[in-house]
Amino acid sequence: MHYDYLIVGSGLYGAVFAREAVNTGKSVLVIDKRPNIAGNVYTEEVEGIRVHKYGAHIFHTNNKEVWDYVNRFAAFNRFTNSPVANYHGELYSLPFNMYTFNKMWGVVTPEEAAAKIEEQKKDAGITDPKNLEEQAISLVGSDIYEKLVKGYTEKQWGRPCTELPAFIIRRLPVRLTFDNNYFNALYQGIPIGGYTKMVAAMLEGIPVELNTDYLERKEEFDRMADKVIYTGPIDAYFDYSLGTLEYRSVRFETEVLDIPNFQGNAAVNYTDRETPWTRIIEHKWFEFGKDENGEDLPKTVISREYSSEWKPGDEPYYPVNDKKNSTLYEQYKKLSENEKNIIFGGRLGEYKYYDMDAVIASALAMSRKELGGC
Repeated sequence: MHYDYLIVGSGLYGAVFAREAVNTGKSVLVIDKRPNIAGNVYTEEVEGIRVHKYGAHIFHTNNKEVWDYVNRFAAFNRFTNSPVANYHGELYSLPFNMYTFNKMWGVVTPEEAAAKIEEQKKDAGITDPKNLEEQAISLVGSDIYEKLVKGYTEKQWGRPCTELPAFIIRRLPVRLTFDNNYFNALYQGIPIGGYTKMVAAMLEGIPVELNTDYLERKEEFDRMADKVIYTGPIDAYFDYSLGTLEYRSVRFETEVLDIPNFQGNAAVNYTDRETPWTRIIEHKWFEFGKDENGEDLPKTVISREYSSEWKPGDEPYYPVNDKKNSTLYEQYKKLSENEKNIIFGGRLGEYKYYDMDAVIASALAMSRKELGGC
C-alpha cells in the first residue's frame, strides 16, 4: 500500500502529526523501532502501578490550545510536582522557596531571604554570569549552589558547572513564597491511565508497525509514501557523515518493593556528588498511591536514575547544546534542507530539548503548515 505520510517514531510529535493527517483524510503509516508506542513517555504497568519507563514525565503547560488538545485523548489528574532534595540526609524543598531558605539559613521573611541571596552574590563578585556556576550563585547564593545545585548538575551533565553554559539554569524556579509547585504552569497533571493510553488514543485507527527500523530499510520505506516525517536522530539519518552529536543518556535501575511506601514522594533528588544516582522516582505517587478503584496499592516501584555520556546503543535523552554541538547541528540542518519530501521534527530530529507541551505545539504547527488549516 502507498501512503501520503510515513511517520518515523510514535512519540508525541509523530502521534500528533499522524492524528492530524488522518483527520484531514490523509493515509498514514507509523513505524517505530521500539517494541512499544509512545516514545520516551511510554508507561508500563507493574504491580498495578504505571511505571514511567524512560524517566518521570509530568505534563505542564500555559498553552490552553495544547491543554485542550491533550484532553481530547485523556483526562488528567491533579498531580503537582513538588520534588525533595536530599543532601547527605538533609532534606530541602524544591523548587527553591521559603521552606528551602528557612532550613538553609534560618530566615523567616522574604526580605531576609532576598538579602541573604544578594549578600552571597555580592561576595562572589558576580555581575554578568558567564557559566552555570555563576548563574546559579546569582540566583540562589553560594550555600544553596554548593549543597543543592553543584553536585546534582555535575552528575547530570558529566561536566564541571564552570564549563556548562549559563542558559541551562536560567529557568530555575526561585520563589520568595511558600509555593512548593515546581512548575509555573496554569495546567498540570498526569494522564489518568498513563501516557501510553493517551498516545494509543491519538493513534486509534492508524496502522502502526513496531520493532521496525526505518534506517535499515530506508529506500523501501521511502517508496511507500509521498512524504516522511522523521523524528529520529538527525545525525543518524545522515549516517553520522559530519560527526556525532552528543547527548546525555540515563540508565534506570527499577525494582519492586514489598512495602507500601519507600520515600513518600514521587521524586527525590540526591544533590551530593558522592551518591551515584541523580534521583529516585517512586512511580505510584504520580497517581497518589491508588489503583483505578481508589484503593491503596500494597507495593511500590522505584527507579534510580544514573546520568551518563551517550554512546551508540544507548537511548539519547538530553542534547548537549553547547557551542560545538550547536554548530554541528546547524551543518546537519543545512543538509536536511536539501532532502526532498522529508520533514525532521521532535527532540531528536531537531536536536532540541523539548518539554512535552512544546513538542505537541511544534507538531500542531507543522501539521497546519503541511496539511493546511487543521
